[in-house]
Amino acid sequence: MSTAFVGVMNGGFSQQGFEAALVSVAEPELSAVPSVRCENACATGSAAIHAAINFIEAGKGRVALVVGAEKMTGLSAADVGKVLLCASYHREEAAAAGFAGIFSRIARQYFDRYGDRSYELAVIAAKNHRNGVENPWAQIRKDPGVEFCNTVSDRNPYVAEPLRRMDCSLISDGAAALVLAAEPTAQRLQRSIVFRAAVQANDFLPLSRRDPLAFSGAASAWQQALKTAGITLDDLSFVETHDCFTIAELIEYEAMGLAAPGEGHRVVRDGVTQKDGRLPVNPSGGLKSKGHPIGATGVSMHVMACLQLMNEANGMQIPNADLAGVFNMGGAAVANYVSILERRG
Repeated sequence: MSTAFVGVMNGGFSQQGFEAALVSVAEPELSAVPSVRCENACATGSAAIHAAINFIEAGKGRVALVVGAEKMTGLSAADVGKVLLCASYHREEAAAAGFAGIFSRIARQYFDRYGDRSYELAVIAAKNHRNGVENPWAQIRKDPGVEFCNTVSDRNPYVAEPLRRMDCSLISDGAAALVLAAEPTAQRLQRSIVFRAAVQANDFLPLSRRDPLAFSGAASAWQQALKTAGITLDDLSFVETHDCFTIAELIEYEAMGLAAPGEGHRVVRDGVTQKDGRLPVNPSGGLKSKGHPIGATGVSMHVMACLQLMNEANGMQIPNADLAGVFNMGGAAVANYVSILERRG
């Protein structure tokens, strides 16, 4: 092991800083291995993966460990919201009711421009929870159904109107890890997963500086990744995407090119992203079911994709999956990461 990159978004959740040094606490034999913490808001896990890729491609070493982790449940929901708002533009957005407040503004603007899509958001939530039933690592393994997700009730109240509880990802504890290796080393394995593309594209942090409904940075990252991999969206077997809120997944359909701006609801209505659809999205259950421990999320999304490509996803398995897309974003589509992964061997 040449090095370790550790993705942790904010030590304020647990009052434990210097998280990179915790690798050797868990695995004492790694005590002499250089270890560095990475942070890029909700894309922290993908930032750690990209750091490892860059390390290997620069010839600094042959094998890198990537760990993503976050412990969030030690704080109240209100305090978690305050910590998460550090990933917004504080000068203009600190008064929002957490990131739910920020994405509720995006949802209201989307509805004003394109029409009320509350039902489609409920379908997305129900899809991800239904998929998550088959995920043994999911935080919630229940299928509430579309009607429950679409109905405001004591069990599904508005968190920040028009977003209901079922439209919002979870406060979670979790961790995930990957081992990345240079190609000559990986070729000695019977099976491996190859990065056909690993792209990052950023956008303005202040929502006031851009069209918040366009997710332009996400669209750019997708376009660059598909071009680098030499494929089209139709070549993918499935996608794991960043559904921190259901409105985010809806707009991400448009950013990745599944639908024109404002037309994401057609993808939902036609069942395109269902597990048996033309392009399954979040067969793991996504952040909505699996959970969203911030630093772990990007790593976990890649782990879920790798399990699919190795045909080891059990009940989550997409038949004959050989090419995957992973989209992880930090903030409100500010730091945007797209990976194209392929099975070899």
